[in-house]
Amino acid sequence: MIRLNVFIKVDERNQAELLGLIKQLVDNAQTEAGCVAYDVFESSTRLDVMMICETWQDNEALIAHTQSDLYKELVPKMHKMAEFKTEKFAF
Repeated sequence: MIRLNVFIKVDERNQAELLGLIKQLVDNAQTEAGCVAYDVFESSTRLDVMMICETWQDNEALIAHTQSDLYKELVPKMHKMAEFKTEKFAF
């Protein structure tokens, strides 16, 4: 399995819009083949921090996710609104 922890630092003025885009991505990803888990979390102590946690059955499923039309549409918009750092683990 593949696990991604995507840490997001977002300015308050972009927070609501970014969260809306992320929720679209989460809803879609949860229906994709090979998606074990996909969720977004907001920090309770820092309003400018969010995290997306993704778990995929294998690397092929993750690649297919990144090739989806919605991913290609939303992720570039998201990167214009916030800073992202991704940790990837195989287990």
